[in-house]
Amino acid sequence: MKIRIKGDSVRFRLTQTEVKSLSENGKIFDSTNFGSIKFNYGVVLNSDIDQLHISYEKNAIVLEMPKKTGEEWFSNDIITYDHTLKTSSGNDLYLLLEKDFTCLDNTIEDQSDNYPNPKLS
Repeated sequence: MKIRIKGDSVRFRLTQTEVKSLSENGKIFDSTNFGSIKFNYGVVLNSDIDQLHISYEKNAIVLEMPKKTGEEWFSNDIITYDHTLKTSSGNDLYLLLEKDFTCLDNTIEDQSDNYPNPKLS
């Protein structure tokens, strides 16, 4: 799972295995260890929401996805889900959740579990 944060936008990219795990188990988490602090991030399915939602608490970013949508995501062809959330501070926070495609350029990153890039066909 990759996250990219820029300004008021947060983007999560999941491999095939991660999308399958999310669909079957209702959650997927990863972390980055900074030594004395561990930063956690993940995606969870929530039956009480109808749009993407995000929270940041206790050194963790958790993106929530509607449960029914998430359960079906692995078996469908939908690539991206997005939503613009109005925060309690009044700003717009753009959320993007997508299937991770293989890169078009050379990279040293392991991409063996990424979705085939349609531009390579």
